Amino acid sequence: MHSRRQVFSSVMRLFLRWFRLCPRRGRVRLPRRLRELWGYSRLLLKSLYFNTLTNSDVVMDCLFEPVFWMVDHLTRWFGVVFVCLVVVLTSSILFIAYFCLLPMVLHTYSTAWIVWHVCYGHWNLVMIVFHYYKATKTSPGHPPQMKTDVPAVSICKKCIIPKPARTHHCGICNTCILKMDHHCPWLNNCVGHFNHRYFFSFCLYMTLGCVYCSISGRNMFIDAYNAIEHFKSLDVEKQGVPVTGVGLLIGILPPGSMTGQSYYQTSPPPFTFRDKMFHKSIIYMWVLTSTVALALGGLTLWHAVLISRGETSIERHINGKETRRMQKKGKVFRNPFNYGRLNNWKVFFGVEKRSHWLTRVLLPSGHAPYGDGLTWDFYPHKKDMMAI
Repeated sequence: MHSRRQVFSSVMRLFLRWFRLCPRRGRVRLPRRLRELWGYSRLLLKSLYFNTLTNSDVVMDCLFEPVFWMVDHLTRWFGVVFVCLVVVLTSSILFIAYFCLLPMVLHTYSTAWIVWHVCYGHWNLVMIVFHYYKATKTSPGHPPQMKTDVPAVSICKKCIIPKPARTHHCGICNTCILKMDHHCPWLNNCVGHFNHRYFFSFCLYMTLGCVYCSISGRNMFIDAYNAIEHFKSLDVEKQGVPVTGVGLLIGILPPGSMTGQSYYQTSPPPFTFRDKMFHKSIIYMWVLTSTVALALGGLTLWHAVLISRGETSIERHINGKETRRMQKKGKVFRNPFNYGRLNNWKVFFGVEKRSHWLTRVLLPSGHAPYGDGLTWDFYPHKKDMMAI
């Protein structure tokens, strides 16, 4: 019995030893050079997506990098198309206003209303054209390419140059922008330090112009819509008298030669092609201006809130994350570029005295903004030294 146990145990040991050695005998041993190359390749692959600073944001940026690249290039190429679209749509509204509405206003409105519409409409038009042109043609500002004494907060990973405070890289323009807010495809330009005021003023006055057209043209839109519906009903109910008589049909006999015979005769239409186009133009103008007023009005209101807080669109996102991070530590985050609501508007519009609210805000003005976009030490505004 004891010998059987010894034999069984020895057999099991041999079986386990053979089982452990089988995979090693079956494995193909690569040459040393190939093993080193394989290990280096694995290390290189891991280094591409792992380091001590890796987080979810870095991973998501890497995953969406092809999408960002495609959007950047499409926006860059279609920028000119968007600018042409703005010009064409605005020109179409002006054409309708001058050739359809203005003659009717001059013949039907009182003198006071004519003066109001002409003065306000042309002032609004001048403000829109001026600020749109300046927003598209004015450079937003770029940091210096050479080494300077300007304090920098980081180094741009793409431009490899120091980035001052509030400076960010634009993938569409492929350069760094001072106090970058966003890249606007409707301007085909970045919104930055030197053209931010032009962009906001254009949005503001375009919204006011669309609201003006929508409110003043509401009754005309209702009348035009009812007229178009009436035209459609007339087209459906149009009646005529059938043609009788072969001679009349082939044109051999004159109409009066066949007594008692009737011929095709319809009354002239109560409307003309010009009437149709006039009413359709009114409907087109009201729908377009009302839609733009809602969409652009919401964007303008959002930027007004950001200006009141002393932030840009990018800084809103960054400050939100920083606020949450500081809250976890029991601290309060304060925006260093917030000088108070009124002072933020003064700095934004470049208002230094009371008359500037008229000459620099309500009238076209090409004055430069405060500072050079590299430093942001507006201590007089923080202390509210301007009695306005």
